[in-house]
Amino acid sequence: MNIRHVVLDSGLGPLTLVATDDAVSGLYFRRHIRRPPAESLGPEVPVLEDRLLADAATQVTEYLDGRRREFDLPLAPAGDDVQHAVWDLVKEIPFGGTTTYGRIAERLGDRRRAWEVGQAVGANPLCIVVPCHRVVGSGGALTGYAGGLKRKRALLELEEPAEVGAARLF
Repeated sequence: MNIRHVVLDSGLGPLTLVATDDAVSGLYFRRHIRRPPAESLGPEVPVLEDRLLADAATQVTEYLDGRRREFDLPLAPAGDDVQHAVWDLVKEIPFGGTTTYGRIAERLGDRRRAWEVGQAVGANPLCIVVPCHRVVGSGGALTGYAGGLKRKRALLELEEPAEVGAARLF
């Protein structure tokens, strides 16, 4: 298994992009809740020497600069079946839209699973790319984010629709 990483500077602070073999497997803030230990991220490589990480870095930078709305990257996040099911639904939330933990639980077949959904969202190893910042509390309140609520708010503001009231609840 070939695991390696790069560190990007961003307006949200340093971001660590991790690749495992031929897919992106992690994107973490410096003080990311549930960030894996440094030794599990593999060696840091020069971004220009790794085509996959260079492409991922470009796409993340374009997104943060407001020039990209979707990512086109091979992804390989480590997780169990429930986590993957939740992350797949999170990936469907459109740019500028939000949804709630309860709505995702409903889509999984049982609204009572909202807590389980919250745990899976919190364990997302691909912040920004799998847009867990688009998941909010039942009343629209900003709730937990592995990178902190300040960053969650900044990401949601980046995606604010041009027209007031145009945000979509997915």
